[in-house]
Amino acid sequence: MRPFLQTFILLGLITLPSVILNAQWIQTNGPYLGLIHCFAVSGTNLFAGTVGGGVFLSTNNGTSWSAVNSGLTYSDVWALATSGTNLFAGTYGGVFLSTDNGTSWSTVNYGLTNGTVYALATSATNLFAGGTVGGVFLSTNNGTSWSAVNSGLTNMYVYVLATSGTNLFAGTDSIPVSLSTNNGTSWSAVNSGLPNSHVYALATSGTNLFAVTAGGVFLSANNGTSWTAVNSGLTNSYVFALATSGTNLFAGTDGGVFLSTNNGTSWSAVNSGLTYSDVYALATSGTNLFAGTYGGGVWRRPLSEFVTSVEETARQLPEIYALAQNYPNPFNPSTRISFSITKEGPVSLQVYDVLGREVATLVNENRKAGQYTEQFNGNQTASGVYMYVLRSSEGQLVGRMMLLK
Repeated sequence: MRPFLQTFILLGLITLPSVILNAQWIQTNGPYLGLIHCFAVSGTNLFAGTVGGGVFLSTNNGTSWSAVNSGLTYSDVWALATSGTNLFAGTYGGVFLSTDNGTSWSTVNYGLTNGTVYALATSATNLFAGGTVGGVFLSTNNGTSWSAVNSGLTNMYVYVLATSGTNLFAGTDSIPVSLSTNNGTSWSAVNSGLPNSHVYALATSGTNLFAVTAGGVFLSANNGTSWTAVNSGLTNSYVFALATSGTNLFAGTDGGVFLSTNNGTSWSAVNSGLTYSDVYALATSGTNLFAGTYGGGVWRRPLSEFVTSVEETARQLPEIYALAQNYPNPFNPSTRISFSITKEGPVSLQVYDVLGREVATLVNENRKAGQYTEQFNGNQTASGVYMYVLRSSEGQLVGRMMLLK
């Protein structure tokens, strides 16, 4: 099945400057040609954590980098986090703290029994660390002392942490995602709809939570109570990193960078100029998106270019008039219906019950040639089989779907 991407038209931008039309990724000068594993942003400072090279700092959007490792006795840096003027690094030797932008480092591990720290997260004055021995630890004094916060956490191998308001999420290697609403005092598994596999990344955007597992990217809009796969157009199954910027969601994969502007409903590759395809880290800093690669250092691209990139890609995609199978199917209560049209003109997309009675009109307007995704919500509709019908000057196409409540 062809991937489908919803077209976004920017009104008023009829003629685009040539610099945008020819935009692409630019390789920055360094910092390291091994594995760039993580980023952290503090004001105009961009930090890159590497496996084998320690921490690097750029103060000019990647134009130049410098190693900032004095006192950092472990060169494998798995996580970085900032809190005010404090910079924390998670390593094989626990947590290190720098209060001077990496110029000097000191260990802050009292009470921290996790030998290797793979994940760091901050929430107000709280600092959380996750690792491979003791689960999640909390420090309320910038790492001076730590305490284990694991009650209800059934898997102690924690590789990813994310915060959203007062919620703290932990990703592990077998019980995918757990949630704490009280700073780790207690935990509960929130995995309905997730495969039982390792979690590679977590990201939050407003009320949406995204998780990456062996099954790709999954979305929860209810703090993990339920999850839905959101992988249409994400043609690379190995996703290593996620980053958000406004309504844009970026995924770093073994096939470069992908972008979704509709919460993962559809994805498109945005790799022009990116010659290293293994992207293990993503971060937004100022007006730029940065990608950390394996073997190619750090790459940069202005965020302003990505809407244009998606729009241009979508306009090139339609080759056939087509109506896709809705996803998910069966569904409860909502599902997505994707279609492509090759000619501009009036388009309608309607839902009917088995007796031919109209249930909903999803589209009834003039559309440009392109690929689109619409959502049908069956909250007010009874369980059963329904038909969805696409009509345009190119003909009529019919699909069948099932609502199960």
